[in-house]
Amino acid sequence: MSPIEQLNQFLEQHPDVEVFEVILHDFAGNHRGKWVPREQIKKVFGGEFKMPKSVIPLDSWGRDIPDLIEATGDCDGICLADPATLALVPWADRPTAQLIIQMSEASHSEQEIVPYSADPRAILQSVVARYTQLGLTPVVASELEFHLLQEQRDDSGQPLHTQSTELALPLGGDCYSLDAMREVAPIMDEIDAVARAQGIPVDTLITECGASQYEINLHHQADAVSACDNGSLLRRAIRAVARRHQQLATFMAKPFAEEVGNGMHIHFSLLDKAGNNVFIGDDQRGSTTLHHAVPGCLATMGEAMAIFAPNINSYRRLAPGSFAPIAANWGYENRTTALRIPAGDASAIRIEHRLPGADANVYLVVAAILAGALYGIENKLEPTPAVEGEAQVEQPDLPTNWDAALAAFERSEFIKRYLGEDFAELYASCKRGEKSEFDRRVTRLEYDAYL
Repeated sequence: MSPIEQLNQFLEQHPDVEVFEVILHDFAGNHRGKWVPREQIKKVFGGEFKMPKSVIPLDSWGRDIPDLIEATGDCDGICLADPATLALVPWADRPTAQLIIQMSEASHSEQEIVPYSADPRAILQSVVARYTQLGLTPVVASELEFHLLQEQRDDSGQPLHTQSTELALPLGGDCYSLDAMREVAPIMDEIDAVARAQGIPVDTLITECGASQYEINLHHQADAVSACDNGSLLRRAIRAVARRHQQLATFMAKPFAEEVGNGMHIHFSLLDKAGNNVFIGDDQRGSTTLHHAVPGCLATMGEAMAIFAPNINSYRRLAPGSFAPIAANWGYENRTTALRIPAGDASAIRIEHRLPGADANVYLVVAAILAGALYGIENKLEPTPAVEGEAQVEQPDLPTNWDAALAAFERSEFIKRYLGEDFAELYASCKRGEKSEFDRRVTRLEYDAYL
């Protein structure tokens, strides 16, 4: 069925839909786009819908890169729709549907339309295509942590908890508590219902270790792009449902200094053309391919840190004793390492990448992880010994501040080779501009200390 036929089928099934929210993803993972009336939506499927390419490299405040505007004249790109992402928007006040679009541009020959090289979704597609050439298919699932907070802050600007359990606030988050889940049942039930209505494959919902902190897991998918679509759209749904309940859902990496932060753990394996998991070995340790993928992820982890930890707050999560990795290491069934090989059914052996924060762009995160694994497989890297017991390190071997992470990213040949030179340049420029905004500001703490 062609894209336009899929659209027509959707329109027939939902004659009451009045408007479409077309969604484009920027570097920060934010949802950009337009509202398109029902009678105009076919233009999005016909190559007639355009937006400025500068929408992609926007910073966290939604500002563009001045140098890019000056160099290009802020030219348009062609936005093409993915009909597989058509879905209703249950929380909208009027009948509304949503649709993911992707930035494209005319090729140099002007004879065809090609994906825009800096679009996060296109970057992931290019990495997946390299696996396809090897006869491999990545299988991906994500775990997403977030906080549900009060809409209003206190007088100092600090966020306020919503969890009322007495022990949760001073001591922790009442981890895995069913009582705490019942407390937020109306919100969680609605998130679950909305996700299922949109075809988002939600798995489990739990309370996490921080107060007012929760986690939602997604089922694995043998389509990395679709898995990331679902991860991104789940964030959008969580935020929307929280607003309906007069709460704020945040994926900020470290909203509270003395509590654990929000991570986005990525699980992945690889299938061959026959659908067999190529990480399966003769025993629980896994295959040779697994043992090439692991050191590839570890070797490239520092260079991709600016993607896994994309802003200044991200690095507050990366501290000793915070349940977030600060060293490039791995282990079997070890949650203190950056890479974990979970125990269980040998047929489901996989790698869990525990470094990314929930504040990161899921498409770029998965692209960087899969590219790292591919780097290890192509170069037949050999792993260091697996860590047994707690992975204590005296000194982190990963960049644990924003400037160091950006420096590692900028000099990385791996990033340029696997994710693209255009992306590398634009992303670095975007994040350097964002960092300079913080560097120029005088903080409340400085006034308190030095005034």
